Amino acid sequence: MPSSTTETPPTTGDASLSHGLKQRHLSMIALGGVIGAGLFVGSGAGIAAAGPSIVIAYALSGLLVMLVMRMLGEMSAAYPSSGSFSAHAERAIGPWAGFTAGWSFWVLLCTAVGLEGIGAAKIVSGWLPGTPEWAWVALFMVVFCGTNLAAVKNFGEFEFWFAALKVGAITLFLVLGALAIAGVLPGTDSPGTSHLSDFLPNGGEGLVVGLLASVFAYGGLETVTIAAAESQDPVRGVARAVRTAMWRIALFYIGSMAVIVTLVPWDSAEVVEKGPYVATLDTLDIPGAGQLMNVVVLVALLSAMNANIYGASRIAYSLVERGQGPKALGRVSGGVPRIAVLASSVFGFVCVLLSYWRPNDVFSWLLNMIGAVILVVWIFIAVSQLRLRRRLERETPEKLVVRMWVFPWLTWLALAGMAAVFVLMAREPGTRVQLYSTGGMTLALAAVGYAWQKARERR
Repeated sequence: MPSSTTETPPTTGDASLSHGLKQRHLSMIALGGVIGAGLFVGSGAGIAAAGPSIVIAYALSGLLVMLVMRMLGEMSAAYPSSGSFSAHAERAIGPWAGFTAGWSFWVLLCTAVGLEGIGAAKIVSGWLPGTPEWAWVALFMVVFCGTNLAAVKNFGEFEFWFAALKVGAITLFLVLGALAIAGVLPGTDSPGTSHLSDFLPNGGEGLVVGLLASVFAYGGLETVTIAAAESQDPVRGVARAVRTAMWRIALFYIGSMAVIVTLVPWDSAEVVEKGPYVATLDTLDIPGAGQLMNVVVLVALLSAMNANIYGASRIAYSLVERGQGPKALGRVSGGVPRIAVLASSVFGFVCVLLSYWRPNDVFSWLLNMIGAVILVVWIFIAVSQLRLRRRLERETPEKLVVRMWVFPWLTWLALAGMAAVFVLMAREPGTRVQLYSTGGMTLALAAVGYAWQKARERR
């Protein structure tokens, strides 16, 4: 590959985007980004498989995520860009890598928008029987598409209050859980360690299933580095968000898993049927708490929809600005890439329609195709950081505002951890098809990206 391919920084064109996100927006986006629907809903299946050892699973995957976020933070503080890891991959590896990482993540985010819309519609239609789910999905799509078409500060305000509610709810949950475990919550007897006696009920296989479930529950943390490019002080915003990532993960994910498996039997059917948080609050017999948690889950889903439309539009915009997509998607008006917002929203709504029209073939194929995209993105992040760190130290060391710990050893350790997750996915029948489908999409995008790169070099 010619040296000009890897040494010339990609142009992001971010100057035409507005910088309407304030530090409080960025801080709350980072804080709320770790509290998603995957935690509130998806963790139930992990608990049912791993039992109390789900705490170990979340701790291991949390450690991996901390390392990835630190690497991403180092690069994003040095090179703020709405393209985030995609722009870093292009700078470090080549245009084909930025193309592959960016468009695969765009497909992931747009599909997630549809999934979150379906989940939110199911909750609301449960409260209002007889109302069609598709109508609620359409309403949510219109609202958040409209929010993202307006000034970026509107997105920031929505996420600020969504995140504030999620943070408040999970903090209250942790406080109530700690009081119940200590035996000082009125009307509740502490179970002590009785529910923890069978720590590995399904052996190593159960722990593996729980580990895989926990890895994908952490998705969404990358949004803060995308949003940083539109903040008033991108470098300081990224640095602060990344430096506080550790205690957020430890408190919200690992802490809440510990509370749940201590208070509720791991094999309780309600953990999966109602969700682990609702099941825990019902166990504590707090009037109305279960329904209140359903409201929080709804907010988490709507927040994720809002954030994913935003993230998808900015990734698409950055790709187009670097010559890797249809030029129409790069048009900016009022500081917002509105065509990219509309395209991302439409793709998300198409995913919803596919879930109704072709649930057993096209839609399931799409879900499998994005099943391991986040791991592919993490690998691009790690390889990019390995290459860019040396360049930064040699050329512009003053840009190393955030530094990866114990470089390069922890970066290599993170890559080994990602490889281990891939091996585990290949061993499990339930995740093997996801691995192969994602691999097929990634190879196809890489081939298109490489062909495009070679064609551009010949011009």
